[in-house]
Order: sequence, then structure tokens, then C-alpha cells
Amino acid sequence: MPFIDPEYGYLTVINLFKTDTDAKRERLVQEMRAIVDTAAFPGWISSTVHKGQDRLGTANFIQWRSREDLESRYDGNVFRHSTMPVFLEIITSARLMQTEVAFAGRHPALGEVTEISPDRDDYTVLEIFDAKPGDQSALVTAVSSAHEWLLDTPGYRSLSVLRGFRDRAPVGDTDGSLKVLSADDSFVVAYSQWDSKESFDTYLRQPEDQRHAARRATEAQRDSLMVAHDWNTYRVVHTRSATQPSAA
Repeated sequence: MPFIDPEYGYLTVINLFKTDTDAKRERLVQEMRAIVDTAAFPGWISSTVHKGQDRLGTANFIQWRSREDLESRYDGNVFRHSTMPVFLEIITSARLMQTEVAFAGRHPALGEVTEISPDRDDYTVLEIFDAKPGDQSALVTAVSSAHEWLLDTPGYRSLSVLRGFRDRAPVGDTDGSLKVLSADDSFVVAYSQWDSKESFDTYLRQPEDQRHAARRATEAQRDSLMVAHDWNTYRVVHTRSATQPSAA
């Protein structure tokens, strides 16, 4: 099963797809599963499919050996003229985000490494923070610091923070070519695991005047460093890893 750990040194690609109907979300999951089950790309390590819960969409958490391996995949005819055109029929928007793991913290009950798997019952939250120019490193630090007080939050399991360095999207409605969405090194991704929807919703909706002082300080610092914030909740529905993944 895939694990999140800065020591691995993998390129982590997070593909976020949004859509507008339940039927299209189910088709997205099916198309993603089909690609994962036949993946044999040079440098590919693992793919884990997430099904959106609060909002319609999917996420694919993909580990690669290197940027060169990923770019070779993107430049291929299959990706540009077969894979992406299928998704463009289903989605309303997409972000293909290249990142690296900067921080991975867990509740002590989870052991020494963060695992992502459909065999677990995690309620997963993915957040994307678009940083102000020059503030990405400070934003990584601010978002990561939440782990310290989240340890006392009922239902919290883990927080992984990923430093984004390239953000892309499809160019048009039929072509698989990709365009740059924003300047390099301009966003941060937070991937957190909770024991249930109820525990996350309780945390999310806690009135500000009842929040721990450390939480208020973290959120104030984070908000001062970003220009946009997007999020969704997910259940992991499928994963597969290379039989013999290459060393990073």
C-alpha cells in the first residue's frame, strides 16, 4: 500500500477533477480505476483513487520516481490523444499538481508512517492553499504547525503537507495538451485523515470563539499568507502499486 513520508523522496502528483453530476463522478472513478489497474509507466510507483464526498469530483494521489518520468507520460500520444480527451468529456475543471512531501505527522496510535488505502476507513480531507508571491515556505510551516494542536482534537488521525512546484490544467475541451495554471512554487496541499465525517464536521464548524488559541493563531498566520483556498472530502476507493517500485 502507498505511504506518505518525506524520506521517500517521491514526486507526488495530485490530480483533482471536478464534475457536476453523481453519474459523472461514478464514471470518473471507473475511468481512473481502469488506468490504475493497467499502469506500467516507467517510473510510476503507485496511484490511489479518492471519491469526492462533500463535493462532486475525484482525486488521484500518484507517486512517481522523478519529474522526467512524469513528463514522459504527459508527452505521450496515449495521454494527450486518448486519456485526457475521455476525462474532458466528464469534468468541469481539473488541476494536475506536482508536489513533494514536506511534512507528515500522525496521531501516535497510527504508528510511524501514514498509510493511504481503501482497506482503511479514513475520512480524508484535501485542501489547496494558493500562496502569496514569495510566501510558500512560510505557508508550509504554518499549515504543518497545525499538527501540534490537532493531536488533541477528537477524531484526528494524520496531517501531511505537500509543497507544490508545478500546477497544470488541460488547455481546451478536447485536446490533451496542458497549460500552466500559476507560477511555480505557488501553492501548498494539506492531506489529512479523520476517523469519521462527524468528527471532521465538528472540528470544521466549531465557532471561532470556542477554538483553541493555538488554532486561531495558526489560521490567522495561514490566512495572511494565502490568496485562495479550496477543499473537498474523500473516501479512498482504489489503489495499486508497482510490483517492484524503483528507488527514488
